[in-house]
Amino acid sequence: MTAFIYRLACAVAVTMAAAACLPAHAQSRPWPDHSIRMLIPAGPGGAVDTVARLLAAKLTVALGQPVVPENRPGAGTVIASDQLAKSKPDGYTILIITGSHAINAAVRRSLPYDPIKDYAPVSLIATLPDLLVVDPSLPVRTVQELIAYARAHANTLTFGSAGSGSSSHLEGELFKVRANVDLLHVPYKTGVDAVTGIVGGQVKVLFFNAIGVAGQIHAGKLRALATTGARRTPLFPEVPTMGEAGVAGFDTGSWYAALLPAGTPPSIVARYHDEIVKALATPDVRQALKATGAEIVGGTPRELEQFIKRDIAQWQDLVQRQPELRVAP
Repeated sequence: MTAFIYRLACAVAVTMAAAACLPAHAQSRPWPDHSIRMLIPAGPGGAVDTVARLLAAKLTVALGQPVVPENRPGAGTVIASDQLAKSKPDGYTILIITGSHAINAAVRRSLPYDPIKDYAPVSLIATLPDLLVVDPSLPVRTVQELIAYARAHANTLTFGSAGSGSSSHLEGELFKVRANVDLLHVPYKTGVDAVTGIVGGQVKVLFFNAIGVAGQIHAGKLRALATTGARRTPLFPEVPTMGEAGVAGFDTGSWYAALLPAGTPPSIVARYHDEIVKALATPDVRQALKATGAEIVGGTPRELEQFIKRDIAQWQDLVQRQPELRVAP
């Protein structure tokens, strides 16, 4: 993830410099008339943190008031989501969410908020595909060869993840269902630990974001078999999608989106949407995101609501098939 964070951090620095030069008349608007909090569901320095800070800098310039990033990590992003749900719907608190928002709705036995009703969707910022990678010592070069190998080594072929209930875990479980294979799950504490585990040969299979394993693939330490999205990733255009590789019903990956509390005035939602779309169209933001293999979206609030509902439904279907995937709150 180092290259990813470096590229985005450079863009943040440039935009923050512009934000420091706000004209005095920019602060005379009825809304906003004071600073805005941008909640980030992870600690400083990670991918979503850097994306959020990049947007915060752009919004600071566009709205004429400081948009202040606040890291609220914990409970698999539940803490930040809960804080937004309980915030006043006045436009002064916004949250950048990840795909964990949908996963939590499926795997957690209970949540202190409704993942749809308690929020006003703003815009889907970007989607990033994950990759199915294997230890190059495995005698497989295609997904079909991996499936055949897994069936011949039932319950002995291992796949790693960033922890139980994480996207890398659920993607592995989805693969087991779609491909009708048995794999042994080995959870790690973090995604970095999972990558270290497969590079070290402790596990043989891993689903992970493309930029997070790009260096190991180029170095020959990992072999990419497929991308989990509906389209191939520009980072590895030669790698087929899971559908192209013969595994139907597979469209997963990472994503980032913006939410406001339910009840936020439509005019404020529209203003945020418009300014985020404008930010995503700027050359520095586009370059920073595309360098990570992200597909910039900037969709409408309605499109984001439907996107989240589809993602929740996909994971709920998997959990209904495998109730053991549910985790405590």
